[in-house]
Amino acid sequence: MLDRSILEAILFSSPQAVSAKELAELAGMTTARLRQAVKELDQEYESRDSALRIIRTEGGYSLQLRDEYREQAWKVSPPQIPEAALRTAALIAYHQPVAQSELVRTLGSRVYDDVRLLRSLNLLTVRKSGQTLELSTNRRFTEYFGIEAKGKKGIKEWMESHISL
Repeated sequence: MLDRSILEAILFSSPQAVSAKELAELAGMTTARLRQAVKELDQEYESRDSALRIIRTEGGYSLQLRDEYREQAWKVSPPQIPEAALRTAALIAYHQPVAQSELVRTLGSRVYDDVRLLRSLNLLTVRKSGQTLELSTNRRFTEYFGIEAKGKKGIKEWMESHISL
């Protein structure tokens, strides 16, 4: 039980995903014990219908709210990203890599502000492509949004199953 409590405290305190190696070091356990403790803690959350769950992203483990509780939580702790920028982020994730100029044609000039915000949160990978920027998501993006998928194809599939575009 102590291992799970330590693990829970670390995951709760971290604003981003924690790698398995770092998590094992911080919790003072082997990686094999860590995997077992993560499994046990997540099963405990599931068995008591907790609003919490543990997810694994490319960056490691993260403690997240279950989707069905996010709306209630946002009433007291709204997301940092405005709805318009979320739409831009979703389009980037779904169509990546995508030219910023293409998004501007679709959504208008507010895309420049949205991309600036998403970049300031370190959620995008940006590459110069001619006179525009080519935009893609990065590992931090999947951690931030709790997306349990790897790679561009995995993110697109996750979005198709969780979001109505």
